[in-house]
Amino acid sequence: MNKRFPSSFYNPLTIAGVLIAVISFGLILFLMLLELLATEHKPYMGIIAFVILPGILIIGLLLIAFGAYREHMREKSGHFSNYKFPVFDLNNPQHRRAFTIFSVGTILLLLFTAFGSFQAYEYTDSDQFCGTVCHKVMNPEYTAYQSSPHARVGCVKCHIGSGAEWYVRSKFSGAYQVYSVLFNKYERPIQTPIHNLRPAQETCEQCHWPKFFYSEKEHQNTYFISDEGNTKWTLTLLMKVGGGSEESGNKTGIHWHMNIGNQVTYMTTDRERMNIPWVKSKSLSTGKETIYKSKDVKITDEMFKPENVRKMDCMDCHNRPSHQYNPPFRSVDHLMASNAIDPSLPYIKSISVQALETPYTDKKTALDSIKIIIQEFYLANYPDITSSKKAIIDSAISQVQVIYSRNYFPEMNVSWRYFPEQIGHMYSPGCFRCHDGKHVSSDGKILSKDCNICHTLLAQQFEGQLAQVSLGGVEYKHPIDIGNAWKTSICSDCHNRKK
Repeated sequence: MNKRFPSSFYNPLTIAGVLIAVISFGLILFLMLLELLATEHKPYMGIIAFVILPGILIIGLLLIAFGAYREHMREKSGHFSNYKFPVFDLNNPQHRRAFTIFSVGTILLLLFTAFGSFQAYEYTDSDQFCGTVCHKVMNPEYTAYQSSPHARVGCVKCHIGSGAEWYVRSKFSGAYQVYSVLFNKYERPIQTPIHNLRPAQETCEQCHWPKFFYSEKEHQNTYFISDEGNTKWTLTLLMKVGGGSEESGNKTGIHWHMNIGNQVTYMTTDRERMNIPWVKSKSLSTGKETIYKSKDVKITDEMFKPENVRKMDCMDCHNRPSHQYNPPFRSVDHLMASNAIDPSLPYIKSISVQALETPYTDKKTALDSIKIIIQEFYLANYPDITSSKKAIIDSAISQVQVIYSRNYFPEMNVSWRYFPEQIGHMYSPGCFRCHDGKHVSSDGKILSKDCNICHTLLAQQFEGQLAQVSLGGVEYKHPIDIGNAWKTSICSDCHNRKK
């Protein structure tokens, strides 16, 4: 037989390496072609085509070299291997039949393998894979995600983004998570915020463009007091969402903080980023820096560890964009405002919140207990209503059970109390982490806690009373008489999330 390569290359190990290298190289070309033809690029393609398969290709090449070297050393020591390779004679009908069957079978197998591999890749890129198969422990996050404003945005779009670099980072980070799940080592609840999350400028801002956030938006909130009549009251706010650029409008407003004309850096003293004693703002046009320090904290150099200092981005306020666990007060108010829960049921706001906030050991116990708590409350206190409005009470119970299913996961110790949302300032400090009136610069500037910085209260109305309306803003009136305490404290001091 006329050999085109040195005899040392003709051994089973080298030939196996050739097969592995050729097949992996062919799959790389196949996936690269799919990537070029695809209208939407997906992160998983990068890891498979440019990390996993090249790794397999390198293994094949190493096998080729190792097999050839091993055979060469055997020949050098006088041990010649007389390998007998199969001989195919296409003039022989049996050989020709076997060759045809083998060739057709191989081609079909390769086609089905390529199709199956692509389907497997597509599934691993899906939200169902992330939420139910690979990340079973993430069931609370997946449930919240399905009811979020981003429910049609794939998990990998935000958690990974495009390109292989951040995909590789996320999977290296996920390797320990896999170990934790397999050996039941994961925390309950999972800690947040995620400190190695990709910067929002590379994910959020691919759709949301802060440069063009401008003007103001009207926003109406509807609440119900926890009294017998579920007294309804409304607030109409003019939200100052501006802060874009001179070309698009007002440069002041909530999004002034974004990294367009200004850069905000802060130092925090806790993992949850709730305590922020030091803030630095920098004008990107003039380079002027202003540093604000809290009067309540003695700041030392030891506090400025790399993990404690962060450049502010979207996630510092919009920290739960797709995984909100809503407080029961907000959820019940929303359903009462839409009449999904009938506000005419006496104390329905109070008893619903009480049923939701009672600690339970598991979901089944919780759903059964919610039904019993509400039913027994009306049976004991309003027997007439229990009989005359049974269907309405049953409907309210069903709605409260839905609230629980979406926001409480006792098996993982998950509820709104463990995951503060920093938008606003009702149930967690939010804005007041910095804007508490106690952060002062060296030249006397104060990060004000004046509510009108972010919004103007256009109107407030309590049920049965005349509405207070003014385009210049009306003075807020607390629904329960607490004097002037609301002026000297922040909302979350009372409406807090104590665990």
